[in-house]
Amino acid sequence: MSLGKRVSNWFAERLGLDDLPFFKTPDYMFHANEWLGALVAASFIYTVISGLILLLYYNAAAGYQSTEAIINQVPYGSVVLYSHLYGSYAMIILAYVHMFRNYFVGAYKKPRELLWILGVLMLVLTLGASFLGYSLIGDALAVSAVDVGAGIVTSIPQLSFLIPIIFGNYDTGDYTRVLALHIILVALIGLLFVFHFFLAEHYGMMPSRKVKPKAPAVYTKEEWSKFNPWWPRNFVYMSSLVFMTWGFILAIPNALAYLNGLPQYFNPFMNPKPAPPPNSPAAAHITTYPPWFFLFLYKIADFTSDVVVFLMIGVIIPLIYLLIVPFLDRTDELHPLRRKVFSGIGILMITYLIQTSLWGDLAPGVQVSVKDQVIAYLVPAIIVALGLTFLNPMEQKVRPSSAISPMTSILFVVISLLFSGAVVQLIDYPSPLTFSIAMFLGSLFFLGARSMGSLVLNKNVSRSVPNRPVSEVNTSVMISNEKKKRLAEVIMSILFVLVVVIVAQMWTIPPTGYASNLFGVDLGLVFLMLGESISLYHYVVYKKPTEKEE
Repeated sequence: MSLGKRVSNWFAERLGLDDLPFFKTPDYMFHANEWLGALVAASFIYTVISGLILLLYYNAAAGYQSTEAIINQVPYGSVVLYSHLYGSYAMIILAYVHMFRNYFVGAYKKPRELLWILGVLMLVLTLGASFLGYSLIGDALAVSAVDVGAGIVTSIPQLSFLIPIIFGNYDTGDYTRVLALHIILVALIGLLFVFHFFLAEHYGMMPSRKVKPKAPAVYTKEEWSKFNPWWPRNFVYMSSLVFMTWGFILAIPNALAYLNGLPQYFNPFMNPKPAPPPNSPAAAHITTYPPWFFLFLYKIADFTSDVVVFLMIGVIIPLIYLLIVPFLDRTDELHPLRRKVFSGIGILMITYLIQTSLWGDLAPGVQVSVKDQVIAYLVPAIIVALGLTFLNPMEQKVRPSSAISPMTSILFVVISLLFSGAVVQLIDYPSPLTFSIAMFLGSLFFLGARSMGSLVLNKNVSRSVPNRPVSEVNTSVMISNEKKKRLAEVIMSILFVLVVVIVAQMWTIPPTGYASNLFGVDLGLVFLMLGESISLYHYVVYKKPTEKEE
């Protein structure tokens, strides 16, 4: 018995892991787009851990000064602070992607209605906690955002008494009340997460429409018992996703902080550094924005002076719709093109969210006439309605095993761009660090290109040779998998060497000052390589000889 198997058995026996009632996973579900909930959970866990570290140093009674002290005086304080900020950003983006993905596959239908409602409530709490956390920085942008929030509450009759309860004395730089509410909302997210997690484990992940084309889409106990157990395969795969999520959360904001000098119009989206303090001369020269995830509300406020209408359009109607959609869509159809009304509403919600957020960034505070509002929002509605009218389900003509998901395509494009940039940096500034980064990104690019090329090639082969015997196909898959496993073992060795090189040099980075963010970049790269190594280990050890999808 191998060492890995003995270690796995030791943990399973001591912790009773084989008896856990967690969901067993079929082979075809080991894709990142099936595990979006795990990515959201990984972001949440990272944000909680980094937030607890920040609590040791943050003084809410002097918000801005305390933030500056963490960045400039606490060892690796800026690394923790920026990654905490981007951890919340990642959580918001992934929660949106997770929610809309489940919306279009019909995962809100019976028996997952309560699971869906809890998810929507968690997204609302996440936006609230992120807004309060963003405000704790205490810079000019944060004070402006709180001013807007306080203004909305004040404009609602009889609710002005909530201002000191929610925001306290923020205008004097005291964020004690804001911090308390921030922690309360995070605790509520954690509480709902526990219920959400156990419900998700109870019902299991949404089966493919190829397997379960109608609601209720759940596996029977007999089917479920044949799948891969939670321990160790699910755990190993989930660990690889957690490390890679944490790697991106650490690497991206610290790289942006190290690059420095981003233009002003990138501030709401990309620059993790605080703006000037609210009463400083420099504050008069910046354009104030709310946090990027509330830019759509910022623009909707330009549509009307009536706060009730504003809240109805921007918050209440979308929220109520998302909460009750399981009870509005009562058919058992799961294909989005057999639920055209609800699919159309979902497409428009995404379109309007992005469109209004960009509008808020490009033309903040510019009043919009009713005519312009109608033109802006009617055109997408007409396009979506016409498009859905002429589109019909084609799933019988598509081989899911040969499809490239949108997330995979986007990720490959991002990796390609990062690899190109790394090569340029290596040429301009040759060093062990730039070489390590270029090698790591080059490995990811090679894997992605090989994987996508293989999918395209398989698709073409399947069209040209449609009637190959099953035994011949299985033999071909086995040979292909064995080659991939040998390649994976080589890449794991390379990644291990790169991790050693980066860890050996990252301890020479100063703990404070401008260069300290390189530590965050290096740590993020180490996490990314560990995540990729665990993913390759999962591939080598657990992928079955004739398993066609990974």
